[in-house]
Amino acid sequence: MSDELFDLQVGYVTFRNPIALAPMAGITDSAFASKNAKNAGLAVIGGYNLDEETNAAAAKLVERGRQEFLSDAPLEFFETEVNAVDTAGAVGFNVRAVSLDPLLKAASIVKDAGGILELDAHCRQEEMVSIGVGEAFMQDLPRLTEWIKKIKETGVVLSVKVRANIVDDVALARSIENAGADILHVDAMKEGAGADLRAILRIRDSTRLFLIGNNSIMDIMDARGMFSKGADMISVSRGVLEDDGFIDSLVEDVCTVQEQMGWYNSPKHICRGEGDLRGLAFCCLPVKSCAVHDKAAQLGYSPKEFANIKMEFVKGTPLEFGDSTCFGSLAWCCKISKPCYLRDGVLDVLDLSASDYMRLKKDLATYILDNAKKPVNEQ
Repeated sequence: MSDELFDLQVGYVTFRNPIALAPMAGITDSAFASKNAKNAGLAVIGGYNLDEETNAAAAKLVERGRQEFLSDAPLEFFETEVNAVDTAGAVGFNVRAVSLDPLLKAASIVKDAGGILELDAHCRQEEMVSIGVGEAFMQDLPRLTEWIKKIKETGVVLSVKVRANIVDDVALARSIENAGADILHVDAMKEGAGADLRAILRIRDSTRLFLIGNNSIMDIMDARGMFSKGADMISVSRGVLEDDGFIDSLVEDVCTVQEQMGWYNSPKHICRGEGDLRGLAFCCLPVKSCAVHDKAAQLGYSPKEFANIKMEFVKGTPLEFGDSTCFGSLAWCCKISKPCYLRDGVLDVLDLSASDYMRLKKDLATYILDNAKKPVNEQ
């Protein structure tokens, strides 16, 4: 079912659905993914240590009770793992190395297997950070961006996993995108419990990268919350350890939402102070002072230009109609989840389903972003 519902592709990789297994060092290997993530759109396994230095650091972590993948022949072990995964979805491989060469070799192996290489710029353990890997990359953007460029020369689809609220999230996201990475995998960690959904929204508004949101997703409502802030995909870890059917339940829910709504990660309304830039697709005509002006201005649109770009898109589509709505066109109507008898009356007349309406709104949001005078990653 999910194969036909979602149009999710990055480079040569297609995702069946937007649910992913997150990497957990020493836990998520090929066997774990094959057992627990068969129906996931993506299984990211690892982290794998690709050289002597990272294996030595991992050994120290094991000594103090943490789990890690250790090997005397790291690249051989890694290639064995790449070839051993048995899932229906795409596979990513989270890796660490203190020098570029092992990463380039791993990238070639992964590309040949049709997978995704994920650079670990996330691990915060001192044993790793002290040798310049994991979170150390976030503190050294010149090195991170240079390595991204070199890895991308192999042609591999590249993800970078980072942690929010360590450095300037916006500068980090834009640097990673401008360096050529394909995917940004964000652990939305914050002080205290729960995920920092505002960080996901902030990053969504600063990059067009395929965005995977991670942290504290323990049930369906957690997943929906992260989707609503702009995550293209969500990844789960602890939830899978507690329930080996967790990914299956998330896949079932997101498929239902996509069938009914047509836009599984549709944003909140901007006027509520919770919507990202994609929410401009639901905004009213900008005739009064409201949040739409600030959001449109972020993309370089004046109020008149914003009005024109929306009407330019809807011309010749069902969204052009709606004389009986507040502003005379479905272009200005809100999200289908908000009750509106005026909008729904027009949809009935047009015989336009809720899901088709939302798909058109998604296309409108993409059009607004694609034609921005200030692209989100250049502001």
